[in-house]
Amino acid sequence: METKEILKKVRKIEIKTRRLSDHIFSGEYHSSFKGRGMTFSEVREYQFGDDIRNIDWNVTARYNQPYIKVFEEERELTMMLLVDISGSEFFGTTSQFKKDTVTEIAATLAFSAIQNNDKVGLILFSDQVELFIPPKKGKSHVLRIIRELIEFHPTSKKTNLNEALKYLTNVMRKKAIVFVLSDFMDDDYEQTLKIVGKKHDVTGVRVFDKHDESIPNLGIVPMEDAETGQTMLVNTSSKSVRKAYEAHYLKSVAYYQNTFSKSGSGTISTRVDESYVKKLLGYFKQKGGK
Repeated sequence: METKEILKKVRKIEIKTRRLSDHIFSGEYHSSFKGRGMTFSEVREYQFGDDIRNIDWNVTARYNQPYIKVFEEERELTMMLLVDISGSEFFGTTSQFKKDTVTEIAATLAFSAIQNNDKVGLILFSDQVELFIPPKKGKSHVLRIIRELIEFHPTSKKTNLNEALKYLTNVMRKKAIVFVLSDFMDDDYEQTLKIVGKKHDVTGVRVFDKHDESIPNLGIVPMEDAETGQTMLVNTSSKSVRKAYEAHYLKSVAYYQNTFSKSGSGTISTRVDESYVKKLLGYFKQKGGK
């Protein structure tokens, strides 16, 4: 893709997603994540109505009267976007690929974060970490993230979410807001997600196509595995073949939902032909109301 075409695409995504983040998500984002990080401020004498869980027992014992720890909200948060760029993301049977929807959602989240004066970082992964952009502030930084989402070409087409999550734990020492964007056609990441979920505020954003869910009866058709490149003839008129395909899909969705739930993480699922705006807004409102 030529530089001129890339810049045109970046600009198009910026206009669409920035409008969403400015008018819809900035307030919802702030209310969803404010106060998640609390930092110690000072110690003062206990006053009626203070939470007894904040009593500093060492200071209390020293002065022989109750003192409490005072915490204040960390104003500056850090958002990390973990984005799956494996072969299956280049699949789509409607108006766009899953990759295109993922890029728009990631851009909307990034603009919402910088509206709140937060840092944003990016990890692009396949079955390995393909690119890491450390968290920074500012519009030019977000535009660089969008550019990488559009034009980056992975060295592998396979998926391994476990590797991306392990990498995140190594590079992010402080608590972060983490969005994992993928179709989650993967498993064996439960243990690592539990560790990540204890430290970070994690949300999985599952983007899928209607033909991920089921295949139509089209007779015998050649199908290519987007992650292995292997082509095989599939008899889609066979009821058992269609059922097996659907069962495999449902198994991966159940694993995703159960694993994220067990780790205390949130989940969003959106089909490429649905409005991801409604899904994000609903999630933020629910999260902010907790």
